[in-house]
Amino acid sequence: MSSNRPLRAVLLISLVSLLSACAFGDAKPTPPAEVATTGPGAPIDLQRFMGTWYVIGRVPNPVERGHVASVNEYSLRGDQKVSITYRYRDGFSQPLQELTVRASVDEKSGNHNWRTWFYKVVPTHTRVLEVAPDYSWAMLGYPGREMAWIFARQPDMDKELYKELATRLRDQYGVNTDKLKRVPQHKEQVDRLGFEVPNVR
Repeated sequence: MSSNRPLRAVLLISLVSLLSACAFGDAKPTPPAEVATTGPGAPIDLQRFMGTWYVIGRVPNPVERGHVASVNEYSLRGDQKVSITYRYRDGFSQPLQELTVRASVDEKSGNHNWRTWFYKVVPTHTRVLEVAPDYSWAMLGYPGREMAWIFARQPDMDKELYKELATRLRDQYGVNTDKLKRVPQHKEQVDRLGFEVPNVR
């Protein structure tokens, strides 16, 4: 990673955080009963949430834009405290890089609301919107609904399931899914329709 990239990321995250912080308390209401098994009415099991999550889709953002083979590793480091390691490549020919983030989880929210710190100084908020009953996939959102992620335990996701989750993000959580892009997890996915363009080809 270049010497000025962390500083650039901090400034970008700070700007996004400032723009959206006031909207955190204005999140979408509880989703309909048919998907409420992992909605705000049902707590997230932090222990089950830990482990490896592949980034299957996301609204491109200043920190992750153009990354491929993106993976998040979650591990508990104390009561309601989580360590997150984000690993990625700028292209499949590029070296593996990583970014470590610490998070504090709000137990009163049913473990849905997370406060994260980038480089130990930049606070942001994320929300676990839904998790599959078997914890095989998850959807995360950001305060102003301008960013969202689809995670899975495996690097591949069925197209129909992906479409269903993207529809939920749009209809139930107000995310502009016109901007949602799939993340290449395999080299052969580069240049496919709907996939994000790598920083380096």
